[in-house]
Amino acid sequence: MSHTTHQKKKLIARVSRLKGQLEAVERALEIERPCGEILQLLASIRGALNGLTGEVLDDHLHEHVLHAADEKARAEAVEEISEVLRTYIR
Repeated sequence: MSHTTHQKKKLIARVSRLKGQLEAVERALEIERPCGEILQLLASIRGALNGLTGEVLDDHLHEHVLHAADEKARAEAVEEISEVLRTYIR
């Protein structure tokens, strides 16, 4: 069973908050709020998304690297993380 299944309710709640934050940006743009306010909303979204990413990454490291069933599984998990990090830091 995936570690995201164990934390499913919590992770979905975080995604729901992100959706709400994105909708706030949309509303702010529609009513032509000042760009400073929109930038602040966007910074909040980035922080929330980074927090969610960090939580899933941390759980992945513990579940699939630290407590891997064997060396092959550990190597596969490390490769997955490497691929994600390459995409993330582009």
